[in-house]
Amino acid sequence: MSTDIHRLLDEAFAGVEMTPDAQDLKEEIRANLVARVAELETSGRSSTDAAQQAIAELGDVRELLDGPATTAERTPDSYAAMQLRHRVRPKVGFVVRVVVWSLAFIVGMTLAILGATGVLPLPIGAIIGLMGFASTGLGLVVGDALSQETTTNHPMPPNRAGGYFLATLLASYGLGFAGMVALGALPLWCVVFAALGVIASIILFAFLAASQTNRHKAWVRQAQHDALHTSNRFEDEPETAARFGIYTAVIWTVTFAVIVVLVFTVGWWWAPLAFVGGFALMMLVLARMMFGSRKT
Repeated sequence: MSTDIHRLLDEAFAGVEMTPDAQDLKEEIRANLVARVAELETSGRSSTDAAQQAIAELGDVRELLDGPATTAERTPDSYAAMQLRHRVRPKVGFVVRVVVWSLAFIVGMTLAILGATGVLPLPIGAIIGLMGFASTGLGLVVGDALSQETTTNHPMPPNRAGGYFLATLLASYGLGFAGMVALGALPLWCVVFAALGVIASIILFAFLAASQTNRHKAWVRQAQHDALHTSNRFEDEPETAARFGIYTAVIWTVTFAVIVVLVFTVGWWWAPLAFVGGFALMMLVLARMMFGSRKT
């Protein structure tokens, strides 16, 4: 990372009396800006462009210095005023896309269900295609929504939003296969495809959640810090988050392998037991990682 962000921050504080409170605020803003610049660079921005955008998003530092000095003075009304001042209106194109993709999900899933239940005389291939069409629409809604800037959050980088799109599609497709097996439209051995989609989506969701950086804007992070005075271990210790992601991938890979073995040996009805065991183990690992002893 270049030194542009530090230079621009010094320029933003030019003319401000550097009292101890102002110096503390400046260092806290610096940490937030460094994280924001790293996030923008990950999405493909150059160091200079990322630094300029991060400073532009910060706004006038004098507004932060003139705000309430104590937590007790930060009332809900002042927070609401900050939300109104930083409000981001939805883009027209985004609203149109969400409506279209939502309709695609509703229409595709409705026709797939009608075909699977025998209400409509549709072949299996058409039902699977409709289910994929509906799952794609749902995934596009999720991915596009995460890539939009909101009042409190910065836009998610396209590659990460695409990861959530893929995870949503896999989960929806896997659950759709499970529903078709339950309705008798597909043979029992197709539960393997359902398990594959669901487990793959869980692994991807876990990885994305464990590696997610704080996308909240600086004023939101400051308000949350003042209100709660708590921290997230995954944010304080990135290596812990990375280990949790690796453990989750291993747990669900082994769980899927056990499910496949059970389906082709003792019967598919044992597969849910393996799934429950894998989920319980992941919850135990999560509890251990979040609430275990921290580094000193």
